[in-house]
Amino acid sequence: MRLLLMTGKGGVGKTSMAAATGLRCAELGYKTLVLSTDPAHSLADSFDMELEHEPKQVCENLWGAELDVLLELEDNWGSVKRYITEVLQARGLESVQAEELAILPGMDEIFGLVRVFRHHQDSNFDVLIVDSAPTGTALRLLSLPEVGGWYMRRFYKPLQKVSASLRPLVEPLFKPIAGFSLPDEEVMDAPYEFYQQIEALGKILTDNTITSVRLVTNPERMVIKESLRAHAYLSLYNVATDLVIANRIIPDEVTDPFFKPWKEHQQQHKQEIHENFQPLPVKEVPLYSQEMCGLDTLRKLKEILYGEEDPTQIYYKETTFQVIQEGEEYKLQLYLPGIPKDKIQLNKNGDELNIRIGNHRRNMVLPQALATLEPVGAKMDGDNLTIRFAANVGAA
Repeated sequence: MRLLLMTGKGGVGKTSMAAATGLRCAELGYKTLVLSTDPAHSLADSFDMELEHEPKQVCENLWGAELDVLLELEDNWGSVKRYITEVLQARGLESVQAEELAILPGMDEIFGLVRVFRHHQDSNFDVLIVDSAPTGTALRLLSLPEVGGWYMRRFYKPLQKVSASLRPLVEPLFKPIAGFSLPDEEVMDAPYEFYQQIEALGKILTDNTITSVRLVTNPERMVIKESLRAHAYLSLYNVATDLVIANRIIPDEVTDPFFKPWKEHQQQHKQEIHENFQPLPVKEVPLYSQEMCGLDTLRKLKEILYGEEDPTQIYYKETTFQVIQEGEEYKLQLYLPGIPKDKIQLNKNGDELNIRIGNHRRNMVLPQALATLEPVGAKMDGDNLTIRFAANVGAA
């Protein structure tokens, strides 16, 4: 299965691009699913038809679905939801309030990942196109496999063992006092099972022969800056971007004087997009005079985007991570476009390298060749962060 992730700042048009891409893939004979994981769904509006949690056929070879967190929670984590509800009711909340609060913050991102993994495992489709949440939320989603693994290794597994041992002894005393039971084995196992699925998906997301991110942007200063940051953070999580789509560019045939300053600014920002994202290919999409709703308008968009091309191709093979041996030293290279060295914080703890850029953090489990060595220097070489490792710290 080919996995394409459409992301960008809210309102740039990523849903339209996802829908048009799906239409072109279906036209080429691929069984294609366009899945919206954005809590503010607009995929149904783009296709101009009702969509549900389960895939619904849009046209030949094309299906659409919008993630329903409530249904996903009930179907796959019902025991945990019922336990959280029991705890909240014991603290005095009404049943309706307790059920609503049982959906913890961030669950939509978690279930979005699990849903993507399930579709990949089922192999019912040739192409899965994810219309993801706006950039910030999408990046949190992409970081979950690694961050979740860190917490599971450090805290959850030890807690799970302690809980299993103490529950038979403590339960008879605990429930009469607290008003609710200690979590049973089913409740304790559910988060770890979820983590295992998310960890497996992490390997799929970081395989650039399977997964590609398509960044959708507009020729506006703030949008371009957010897109550039997103590109850097995606590289931090070892997720490859293969294409940038510059959307809503005023066509040359618009000659009204009112649009002249706007066109001049767009011309400047268009050039910035091509220069700043180089060597990534950039596709330009004009600003339409009508909404991108319905299959007829999406077919026009599909023609402009891809023409006779196959959207499942890898437009650019981006290498975000590599290890190079030089004598007794090793070099770890990370592709972090546009990030100044003074914005990067590094720390090694055991076999993990902690990399922090702003409010984004990656706990990278180092390859075995580097785990026993110590970092002896780091520098930015263009857009690549190079970290040197050696056995002798004094070599720096």
